[in-house]
Amino acid sequence: MTWQMYASYLAVVVVVVVVPGPDTMVTLRNAMTGGARGGVLAILGIGTASVLQGSAAALGLGAIIAGSQPLFTTVRWLGVAYLCFLGVQALRSARRGDYGRLEASRPRSRAFADGFLCNVTNPKVLVLYLSVLPQFLLPGVSSTADGLLLAYTVAVLGAAWLLGLALFVHRVHGWVTRRRVRRALDTVTGTALLGFGARLAVE
Repeated sequence: MTWQMYASYLAVVVVVVVVPGPDTMVTLRNAMTGGARGGVLAILGIGTASVLQGSAAALGLGAIIAGSQPLFTTVRWLGVAYLCFLGVQALRSARRGDYGRLEASRPRSRAFADGFLCNVTNPKVLVLYLSVLPQFLLPGVSSTADGLLLAYTVAVLGAAWLLGLALFVHRVHGWVTRRRVRRALDTVTGTALLGFGARLAVE
């Protein structure tokens, strides 16, 4: 794989990474509820799941999962259920508005789990790897290491972008933690997560 080909791949990945999706919503919500630490833990969960899915795609396991209709459908519906669960939780928080009590009872490890489960149960992430990676790998020339490099590039750039968003939320923490603003953001986040779940269900 040449540097020119890798640069072309980076251009594609940057566009994919900055488009808002479920991972973005989960990161923002955990950054609001758990501060900078909550956002970072969610990003670590997302990054871990992304590395696992990228490794599976690069090593050929992803094609097996995508080719098994029952397994792929199971993962898809688990993703739908989890996104809807997160969406309902956000909307319930917006309706109640009792953020002090809710955050006090929320375990720190929940942020990592939110990020990991959101990403690993989203089959569209695996499909992305399977559809984009082969276009930049030359049969008989590219190695497994090349495939892993491309896969991990997605995970690293995605984590860097989400970290920037989490730090931004931390910088404006005083504003986003106002009850009225927080309820509005939770309403938007919850609605978006339910929308992502619904779209995943019909695809």
